[in-house]
Amino acid sequence: QAQLVESGGGLVQPGGSLTLSCVFTGSAFEIADMGWFRQPPGMQRQLVARISREGVSNYAVSAKGRFTISRHFVENRTYLQMNNLKPEDTAVYYCNAAIRSHSWDSWRDVWGPGTQVTVSS
Repeated sequence: QAQLVESGGGLVQPGGSLTLSCVFTGSAFEIADMGWFRQPPGMQRQLVARISREGVSNYAVSAKGRFTISRHFVENRTYLQMNNLKPEDTAVYYCNAAIRSHSWDSWRDVWGPGTQVTVSS
C-alpha cells in the first residue's frame, strides 16, 4: 500500500530553522511530483513547494528565499529545509506525491498524515 510518512515537525522560535522529511513506502510504478503543503489553523491547505521528477522546484511566494525543497530519487524521499521561520509559518505540514501504481493506471495523489510546525517564542 502506498504511503507517505512525514517527520521533523516541532516547536521552534521565530528566526529558527527546521527540516521536514518525508518518505514514500509501498509500491508504485512511477512517482512524479513530490511536494509539501500546509494548513494553518482555520485556513485551507496551500502549496508550499514541489519538485518534479526532473528536479525542477517551485515555491509559494511566502516560501521563496527561506525554504528549500530537495529530493532523493533512489530512496523516494523529499525534504523541506525551512529557515528564518515566522509565526505565520505555523501550520500542519503535509507531504504529497503524484503516483501511478501501474503503467496503465491514472495518476493519483497520496498524502501523508501531516506534521505540526509551531513557530512561537
